[in-house]
Amino acid sequence: MKRQWNHKVFDVTRSGFEAMALELFAFQYENNSIYRAYTDAIGVKPAAVKGIEQIPFLPIRFFKSHAVQAGQFEPAAIFESSGTTGIISSRHFVKEVDLYKESFLKSFQLFYGNPADYCIIGLLPSYLERQHSSLVYMVNELISQSGHANSGFYLYELEKLATVIKGLEQKQQRVLLIGVTYALLDFAEQFPMPLEHTIIMETGGMKGRREELIREQVHDQLKAAFHLSQIHSEYGMTELLSQAYSKGDGIFQSPSWLKVLVRDDEDPLTIKPYVTGETVSGAINIIDLANVYSCSFIATDDAGRVFPDGSFEVIGRLDGSDLRGCSLLYF
Repeated sequence: MKRQWNHKVFDVTRSGFEAMALELFAFQYENNSIYRAYTDAIGVKPAAVKGIEQIPFLPIRFFKSHAVQAGQFEPAAIFESSGTTGIISSRHFVKEVDLYKESFLKSFQLFYGNPADYCIIGLLPSYLERQHSSLVYMVNELISQSGHANSGFYLYELEKLATVIKGLEQKQQRVLLIGVTYALLDFAEQFPMPLEHTIIMETGGMKGRREELIREQVHDQLKAAFHLSQIHSEYGMTELLSQAYSKGDGIFQSPSWLKVLVRDDEDPLTIKPYVTGETVSGAINIIDLANVYSCSFIATDDAGRVFPDGSFEVIGRLDGSDLRGCSLLYF
């Protein structure tokens, strides 16, 4: 079954996406008791689901309160979100870590090429200080596949990091520095320098360490400090096994097995229809086909817009963490 799903998920084409999503919907309705109960509670009949707009999207908060699993299994890994103090963390029970690894490696190769072409540096102090971070797992594997002597994690060693990057710049070595937003801003303030061979990729947020800023403000500060024309971004979350990437201006592209839709602000159970040539705005729903053994259909707490070519932008968080109209299911 593992090879069958891997082959289906990662070889899916844009034209074959809907058929694959419907197949996964049937599988997860049958095997995921939480998802099945939610689908039944909102009155959706599986036989009536003929397109992806009709598939129910599970509110993301269920990952905080339930084990969202398709099938009975002992998880190979449990990824947990980085909640602030007093906030319950989401947990993603992963049946096959290889499915996650294949997803993020294929996606990285699609957008950036071979990890071995880079020195890959992680500046993720808040993530390294806790266990069970899917982001740390991903970056650690990319570091391993990079194989460069200077690849690795830097906790609060900003001066050392600056020295390393200056040396790599002199050697014209391609560098990918992926960091949580507040740590990148700390680095930019303390060690500004012109970069020609380094990609700065921000992920995450302030984690309560600095004043919240909108993405444009963050990118403007980083571009000014490092003399860069663009700042890259990674969009992922504990509840997903796939990522989207932006190479500038906060516009994200996704691999063929990840699709972003938007739901109606007034009716969270309704997907806004796609109209050719138009941009659609609203709350973000995500179909991640790699989430085979949890739930592939997630209603997030992010707001955004989807452009005609399928790229998307995240413009903020929704007011309130829970979806209106979705407190229908309690266990």
